[in-house]
Amino acid sequence: MAQKSILIVDDDPEFLQEMQETLRLSGYKVDSLDRANSVVDHAAKNPPDLILLDLKMSGMTGFEVIKGLRGSPRTAQIPIIAMSGYFSEQKDCTLFDFFQIKQCLQKPFHPLDVISHIESTLKDADISI
Repeated sequence: MAQKSILIVDDDPEFLQEMQETLRLSGYKVDSLDRANSVVDHAAKNPPDLILLDLKMSGMTGFEVIKGLRGSPRTAQIPIIAMSGYFSEQKDCTLFDFFQIKQCLQKPFHPLDVISHIESTLKDADISI
């Protein structure tokens, strides 16, 4: 089975490094970006199987990134798991549905918790894991 690719987008370099290591050790191919404004172009050139996206970043919000991803035929169907310390799934589920966010991880979370969310989202998207 082919190795699944995950794109992590977060403006915290320590968090990015920790998540990259966790996901690589779990068998995923990992790429990361620390700037929201380059996500759409990067994902269009190298479409990942899934995107882990921080919703609150400097310069451009995660919601703006999602709007750009959903507006491009090449990236529109990529599953997205949001990560946030400011939004919760129950409180903001209408907003998440509107942006087609599959799941939201509330920060802080244990890095290993993300693995089950990734597997669940890939399974729901019918992407073999």
